[in-house]
Amino acid sequence: MMIELDLQSEIPIYTQLMDQIIEGIASGRLEPGESLPSVRSLASDIGINLHTVNKAYTLLKQEGFIQIHRKKGVIVVQKNEMPQVTEQYLAKLGQQLRPVVAESLCRGLSQEQLTGIITRLYNDIQSQNKE
Repeated sequence: MMIELDLQSEIPIYTQLMDQIIEGIASGRLEPGESLPSVRSLASDIGINLHTVNKAYTLLKQEGFIQIHRKKGVIVVQKNEMPQVTEQYLAKLGQQLRPVVAESLCRGLSQEQLTGIITRLYNDIQSQNKE
């Protein structure tokens, strides 16, 4: 899986890294049980501080997307162990989407256009699994 980070972005690097790993899992480019590079290896490969990778891995572990084993390393969790939709997740999702929806309204985007964008993104990520 290719990791592409925008070092000039306002989005923290660890967040970009987490987002790309989660998208890799969602799209099937990262399979359940697949090993990820060690903290040191990934940091070296993409040219970032190892503490940044460590933070991303720690948060991904806390959210339930990866497991970290002393001997096996970093592994994508099995499909039946993936985090499920909970009330807390739905509340978090609503908080994250609210500013996007508000800005879309300010810019004159219709509900149909916004849902169309979401549908395209959903289908794009899902279709990557079939490629």
